Amino acid sequence: MAGRLVVVDDTEDLLFLIEEALVRDGYEVRTAGDGAKALELIRQDPPDAVILDLWMPEMDGFEVVRQLKDDPLLQHLPVLIMSAAGTQDNKIHGLDLGADDFVTKPFDMPELVARVRMVLRRTKISLDANPLTHLPGNTTIQSRVEKGLRRGGPLAVLYCDLNDFKAYNDAYGYAAGDHALKETARVILEAVKAAGAAHEDFVGHVGGDDFIVVTVPGRMEALAVDVCARFDAAAPSLYKDEDRTRGRLLSKDRKGNAVEFPLMTIAVGVCHNSLKPLSGYSEVSALGSELKKAAKTKPGSAYFIDRRT
Repeated sequence: MAGRLVVVDDTEDLLFLIEEALVRDGYEVRTAGDGAKALELIRQDPPDAVILDLWMPEMDGFEVVRQLKDDPLLQHLPVLIMSAAGTQDNKIHGLDLGADDFVTKPFDMPELVARVRMVLRRTKISLDANPLTHLPGNTTIQSRVEKGLRRGGPLAVLYCDLNDFKAYNDAYGYAAGDHALKETARVILEAVKAAGAAHEDFVGHVGGDDFIVVTVPGRMEALAVDVCARFDAAAPSLYKDEDRTRGRLLSKDRKGNAVEFPLMTIAVGVCHNSLKPLSGYSEVSALGSELKKAAKTKPGSAYFIDRRT
């Protein structure tokens, strides 16, 4: 399969022709006739890209793009805008909002398909993203930390890791485990956004249940506190009623014996350069791992900040 797309246009005949051309090229396509329905489809099951008509009743394409780019879990989605009103101002406004390409109607269908391929290829190359959460992965994380170290200014790195995630994943299955990881990503992103520095701080997904936040010492402790509080508020909804009521996960080991595990919590280790310099990414990584382990020795969701000089 070439990719998964959502195509949005209020003209049914054109929507059918676009869908037919893209399916023929190997894409899985879902369609919507208006912006509100498109957002519903996208949020239910995010696609690889969105092809969006500009002028539609009730909610135009500009507003759809704006809402997508304001959503931390959807802002990575590439968007291709189609419009019969391909004025310079419309193109500039769409691109400024975060659209990746702009096609003027009428267009040749092979051109549209080629542009979709180009947008997806460019996005894949430019985004070192975790396939589940779409957060930047290890290469981008290392690059972002090293960039902060080279600048020489204040730097803090939060290493976040879930406690008892394996037990949850084993008991509830991989689909539930994936949902828990997406929820963790949302919790961390919302904490960063609430701190008022979403455009300055950085959130990455190392892999599995490990996440990273790059910030500054002035925000590090408040962020760690907020991440713990938000995770504790969200975690109970991930469990069945009986486990939630019990306050523990009841499962079985490989021999069929009944075993209990605590509900998931989050551990946050925080290293920074306000008390002593950080020499490089390997030191940051090693310190983060050490501090995260220290946070795990505390009960419940907890953080541990390196206060050594």
